[in-house]
Formats: sequence, C-alpha cells, structure tokens
Amino acid sequence: MAHPVIEAKGVGLTFQTADGPVDALKDVDLTVGRGDFVSFIGPSGCGKTTFLRAVAALESPTAGTLRVNGMTPDAARKARAYGYVFQAPGLYPWRTIAGNISLPLEIMGFGKADRAARIARVLELVDLAGFGGKFPWQLSGGMQQRASIARALAFDADILLMDEPFGALDEIVRDRLNEALLELWKKTGKTIGFVTHSIPEAVYLSTKIVVMSPRPGRITRIIDSPLPPDRPLEIRETPEFIALAHEVREGLREGHGHD
Repeated sequence: MAHPVIEAKGVGLTFQTADGPVDALKDVDLTVGRGDFVSFIGPSGCGKTTFLRAVAALESPTAGTLRVNGMTPDAARKARAYGYVFQAPGLYPWRTIAGNISLPLEIMGFGKADRAARIARVLELVDLAGFGGKFPWQLSGGMQQRASIARALAFDADILLMDEPFGALDEIVRDRLNEALLELWKKTGKTIGFVTHSIPEAVYLSTKIVVMSPRPGRITRIIDSPLPPDRPLEIRETPEFIALAHEVREGLREGHGHD
C-alpha cells in the first residue's frame, strides 16, 4: 500500500519558554491522502500553524511520529516535497514578479531555460500571465498573494502548504481567490494543507476539515466533505453546505469543552 502523503501519530509539540513549557500540540493523529484538500480550523493559538510548520520541518515535534511522503519532514524538505505559502506574500520589492518566482529555482540550481519555462507555466496557472515584469508594488494585494502561490508551485512539489493566505484580503477578493485556488487544485492534483479561521472558507474549499481545540492543540473532529468537486460560490447557499458549516461549528464548540 502506498504511503499516505502526511501521517501524524500521537504528535505533540512543547515549546520551552522563559515562563515554562507551553504545549502547542497534543496527541495529534491524522492521515492525509494524495490529492486531498485539507483545511485546519480552530481558535487562535490552537496549533494549526504549528502543525503545518512541523510538516514543513520548520518546527520539531517533541512527541509522536510525523511522516511526509513516508519520510521525516526534514528529509521531505530536502526532497522538495512541498511548497509553502505564508500569510503575507513575502515578495522582495526589488525583484520583479518573475524574479521572485525564480528565486527558489535559482537556489535549487535550475538552469535558465528551465526557470523561464516554469515561471511562464505557473504565472499562467495563477492567471498572472503578462505580469512577470511587474514589481510587487505595482500589483494589488490579491495579485501579490497569487504571485506567492506561483512561487510555491514553481518547483512542482506534490504538496502545497498554505498558512491562512487570504486572511488579510477583503471578502470579494477572498471569494475570487478561493474559486481560483479550487480551480488550480483541480488542474494540478496537488495535496493541499490549508490553515484558516473562516468556517465558510474551510467548507467551500476542502475535501477534509480538521477541527482543532484551544491550546494544547488537539483534533476534536475530522469531517469528510460530501460536497461535489465542482463548487460554484452559490453552493454556499445550499442546505448541504449549511449543514456542513454547522457540523464544523459544533466541532469548534466541542473543542472549547476540553479542560
């Protein structure tokens, strides 16, 4: 049987601070299959981002085991298993959009022609064809975040990790980018891990919704979405969508019931 893309068993993570230990994650068990779109939702400080960072080898669990493509997170990082999209676009203002997308490819040693082909392909994927020569300050916030997604896609990793990438955007732009992200996911078949505070966003995007409790972050509920792959924004007005949102809300309430 093929390895799950992400597999956590009893994962815990305790930070040592000047005020004593802080338990960020506790007893996290989760299996993510290839091509899943998994959203992590929960209150601020519940460990959603910490778990995503552990998958990306940016934090190290202090308990349990975590595997990414059957490897340790650090080995998966070295194997270029994932791209990471942060909350802010993080684009260098002195580089063009193409130059920003090129940066990880340069670091990884891709040749000039290969870099140019990859940049053109991902700009097309995120609907920014023709904007490669622009600088970040010439683009709207939503376009900058799409450029950040393009940069994460440039080296064609199987996994895309996204830490609340649309949280700072207004609702109209966020809706458009949610639609664009679903389209991109369908086109590429990537496995996506997505952190959000928004119940409608989690329900709209995901094949699987992971509901987390306040710190120490535990998984209170894993909800498999019954919604079809094709999801116009209007699906949010259907009884199925509303029922699923209610189930997520109930899971969040359960989490607050933990001691």
